[in-house]
Amino acid sequence: MSGSDPDDRALAARALAGQQSAYGALMQRHRDAVYRLARSHVGDSDEALDITQETFVAAFAALARYDGSRPFRVWIARIALNKCRDWARRRAVRRFFTFARPIDDALDIATLDATPEEAAHSNREIARINAAIASLPVTLKDVLLLRAIEGMNQAEAAQVLGVTEKAVETRLYRARAKLTEILRDWPPARV
Repeated sequence: MSGSDPDDRALAARALAGQQSAYGALMQRHRDAVYRLARSHVGDSDEALDITQETFVAAFAALARYDGSRPFRVWIARIALNKCRDWARRRAVRRFFTFARPIDDALDIATLDATPEEAAHSNREIARINAAIASLPVTLKDVLLLRAIEGMNQAEAAQVLGVTEKAVETRLYRARAKLTEILRDWPPARV
């Protein structure tokens, strides 16, 4: 955010006053983080896009309840996590699939000098890690995503999750241990 950009509090106030461009600015500023959080949580790019959209619809409908003394990113992250949980409940009811596998076809993370085989291996390894993260219990997954993926500090993650900082620390330790265990037990991606 550059020095001339209005802060989130000012954008929220302008959006509440009916200024459509302020809504757009808030969404543009936070959509990538919300998408990453949703994508990491549900393990599916298309579903993550839907959840991102639902998050912003819900956030803008509830914008009057946003407390400007707190960071907007914490507030929107909490809404996103709630939308991810809603998705998980709906998915459990529908149960079309036995396991949510990430769709990484659109994720181009290969380096320019990587061979096609190396790029394919890298994509398979990322899919394996994303599937392992998606399989974590929600309480561990949420902390891991907020701290490791979104880079929130312990206090921000605690605020989003409504728990103490010590609980964040403990859950993060357990999440990393469980993820290590899962990845050790799952076969590695083949080269």
